Amino acid sequence: MDQLWANRAASAEAAITQRHLKKLWGLPGTQLGVVAWPSTKKYRNFGTWHYWWQAHLLDCLIDAQVRDPQPERKVRIERQIRAHWLRNTGWTNDYYDDMAWLALAIERAGRLAGVEKPRALKTLCDQLVNAWVPEDGGGIPWRKQDQFFNAPANGPAGIFLARYDDRLRRAQQMADWIDETLIDPDTHLVFDGIKAGSMVRAQYTYCQGVVLGLETELAVRTKDARHSERVRRLVAAVEKEMTTDGVIKGAGGGDGGLFNAITARYLALVATTLPGDAPEYVAARDTARSIVLKSAESAWDNRQTVDGLPLFSAFWDRTAELPSAAGKEAEFVEGAVNASAIPERDMSVQVSGWMLMEAAHTLAG
Repeated sequence: MDQLWANRAASAEAAITQRHLKKLWGLPGTQLGVVAWPSTKKYRNFGTWHYWWQAHLLDCLIDAQVRDPQPERKVRIERQIRAHWLRNTGWTNDYYDDMAWLALAIERAGRLAGVEKPRALKTLCDQLVNAWVPEDGGGIPWRKQDQFFNAPANGPAGIFLARYDDRLRRAQQMADWIDETLIDPDTHLVFDGIKAGSMVRAQYTYCQGVVLGLETELAVRTKDARHSERVRRLVAAVEKEMTTDGVIKGAGGGDGGLFNAITARYLALVATTLPGDAPEYVAARDTARSIVLKSAESAWDNRQTVDGLPLFSAFWDRTAELPSAAGKEAEFVEGAVNASAIPERDMSVQVSGWMLMEAAHTLAG
């Protein structure tokens, strides 16, 4: 079983490598993901910049390096980080969720792949720590000069701060803020956020994922039972409300292409690291594991194969649609990227499939 998922993860990596990885502007020692396949010249020239998609691509490269350490992949990780800095003209931008995702990936690159970037981590840490504004109702905001405090910013920022530089107290404050402010009393799912005092009641898969990750990190590091209890409650809610026959629900392409895989990544973290021998914690780990493996099996079964390599569906319980270069392209609207006409064209969807295969591999021992 372990080898099966290793092979599937390797195939997903090969598909991204072949279709999406390219030097930035032809510069030696660089690499980024072209955000659409089939691509157009605009995409191949990196005229379109989706900061957080590239952060997740980097995270998947690190997953692959943990699964199968290769000197050549370590070089790719270094090139991806370097090109990110060049294309973005620095580490920071106006979106705290973006910066949190990059911080998480770079922290893992140092800890797990031996690619250390201490200055990048300090810069990003300072941004996330200084964004904390309880006096305005937060949490940290979604972006600079904004009054929208949401789970997609506070969740990953909290996970990073729990792992980096011993910022556990702030990470706990962020987790407590989410628990006090954003939990739906009926379903126990996480609402999207709070805007100028009003609840934004949308419930996205990745909001659940990042809160699972944050509470699991804190359960491991603090041994405080309140965090384990929140994980247990949220795993049960995700299984009930966010899966279809045990498969995580999809959210289409564009930014939504990454939502289900982020949930899978942190469910896998729950399955492998949530502490506690009590029956309810054993059950939470088993449920988390089952959701990831069922999702991965379904996504694999519903893939298309192009040139011998997988092309994943945006919806893991439906057959993937082969994309073309025609039709509406993904575009950036009001701080989010909408889907291409065929969502499978978006790199986010394909990185998501890869992330899921890597998550399944961590559970298939």
